[in-house]
Amino acid sequence: MKVTIFGEEFELLPQKALFWRSQEIILLADMHLGKINHFRKAGIPVPVKANERNWETLIDMVRSTKAKRIICVGDLFHSHYNFDWEIVGQFTRAFPHVSFELVTGNHDILSENLYERSGVIVHGERLRIGKFELNHFPVDEPNPDVYTLSGHLHPGIRLFGKGKQSMMLPCFYFGEHQGYLPAFGMFTGLSRIQPKKNDQVFVVADDSIIHIQDLQLTHEM
Repeated sequence: MKVTIFGEEFELLPQKALFWRSQEIILLADMHLGKINHFRKAGIPVPVKANERNWETLIDMVRSTKAKRIICVGDLFHSHYNFDWEIVGQFTRAFPHVSFELVTGNHDILSENLYERSGVIVHGERLRIGKFELNHFPVDEPNPDVYTLSGHLHPGIRLFGKGKQSMMLPCFYFGEHQGYLPAFGMFTGLSRIQPKKNDQVFVVADDSIIHIQDLQLTHEM
């Protein structure tokens, strides 16, 4: 599904990422690589295959879009080093024509040497591309001259049926001057957002993107 934001066209991908075709960039946030191993070390029985799913999804996106850049808007790796980090280097070596880049978030605490060794370009906390600013943390007062795209929140929205059943699903959110990207990684949780009247919300449901046009469907009765 395509959406126009601040005069630029983006494609919303059901893999929970944005494709900026004119710039040949995949934008995603909150991969939280390594989190599954941290869970398992803590005795939480998370399936190892979830790691493979994240990478298979990313590879499929690169091949289908033919993107030349991947930019993670914060929280690429969940915490301290574990062996999952080595897969990052395997990926960048397998796709040398794709620039793998990071706008740092609160979980990005690895050493500069590890990023450099794995071929990850680190930009710091903000990256400006044309009229857009990539910033892991949402800003309290967005600059009206640019559009801020953020991660961190793991945005979700609760949908209600005609009965009293409900379901929380990940979503893309686009306000007037700021948008939130859904968390790309598995087992990241969701934070419920409260959209305003003119905001745009797109729910990710399995392999589909659904534009929520009647916001009353998202409110408890």
